[in-house]
Amino acid sequence: MAGQRHLLAPGAALRVLLEGDRLSSAVFFGPPGTGKTTVAGLAAALTRKAFIQLSAVSAGVKDVREVLEGARGRLGREGVGTILFLDEIHRFSRSQQDALLPGVEDGTVVLIGATTENPFFSLNAPLLSRSTLWRFEQLSHEDLAEVAERALALEEATIDADALAACVDLAEGDARAVLTTLEVAVALARAADSEGGSPPVVSLADVEAARTTRALRHGRDEHYDIISAFIKSIRGSDPDAGVYWLARLLAAGEDPRFVARRLVILASEDIGMADPTALLIAEAAARALDRVGLPEAALNLAQAVVHLAASPKSNRTASALWRAQADVATRPAGAVPAHLRDAHYPGASALGHGAGYDYPHDDPRGWTDAQYLPSELVGTRYYEPSTHGAEGEIAERLQRLRGEDGDRPGSRQEEE
Repeated sequence: MAGQRHLLAPGAALRVLLEGDRLSSAVFFGPPGTGKTTVAGLAAALTRKAFIQLSAVSAGVKDVREVLEGARGRLGREGVGTILFLDEIHRFSRSQQDALLPGVEDGTVVLIGATTENPFFSLNAPLLSRSTLWRFEQLSHEDLAEVAERALALEEATIDADALAACVDLAEGDARAVLTTLEVAVALARAADSEGGSPPVVSLADVEAARTTRALRHGRDEHYDIISAFIKSIRGSDPDAGVYWLARLLAAGEDPRFVARRLVILASEDIGMADPTALLIAEAAARALDRVGLPEAALNLAQAVVHLAASPKSNRTASALWRAQADVATRPAGAVPAHLRDAHYPGASALGHGAGYDYPHDDPRGWTDAQYLPSELVGTRYYEPSTHGAEGEIAERLQRLRGEDGDRPGSRQEEE
């Protein structure tokens, strides 16, 4: 077994359980091609239990029930337990997973589930709580080189050093990708040898030809991780990282409209009034995506990413909204001040609506000193502009309007 030394080195926990045939229900979680199915095969070779393998891609509830019934009969007649290896267990629906639960709970079967998706997202909590989680890591370059050398020995072929390095680099920790690439590359090298009398030597050209396309996909949990890295890179003002994660998202087949929506949200949440044009740029990129489509619209998204990453940052607009929402949710709803109420319908003036309202445009300053918050909230300050970018000018303008002490009715600092 190449790799996973943290699980399978002498004395490591999983190896001890496998060698002692004491493995309880388990979930093998990790990227493709890291040895999950291989370790299940080791369990099959070492156990005294019956070993049954199903694929969640093709198996259904009926298949699971048949396995459980057979396991109960085998345990009753022969005293032999059963290991059920379920590959791609995340493909099972919640109801299908529920069908497994009784057999796992009462020990009818020892379940080994293999998944490339985060089990905390893809598995029922009761099933996960009754299983031990074993995390498989991507294979190192040394591990992948070992796998490649074994495969080449079986094929009676050799490989150039640079070709081996390229094969390993392209695999990104996936042993299956190494084997698939070598299978094609060896066939190409053998076909190129017209005489066919000597063992084929795989060249860099053979490896590159075998990997003319690269399928980049990620699971649901990695989707959230990459989106998180994408947003945090832009928030952290790193345009290079932002463009890189954008390229990763698009290469993995993410819905570009989802990416565009995240940029529109970020423009207001993380930049706001520090650069009021950021929202315009993000929205323009989203419209361009609908009009142009991929692949060309990737240019528009990249421009938006660079603009947003390079913009000054402020979350003061978002913070103002969150504080206001908290007050709306937790404090009594104050009455609208009489001078702010609608005075356009007949009889409104008799109710006092609009009395005392000063129209700001009639004032040479374009501003009037008035109360705009409910009386219960007078003095509450929600929006506190930063000094970043254009928001610094806004802070100065509001300070001038409020007076040097920063105080005016309905807008002064909170006392808390």
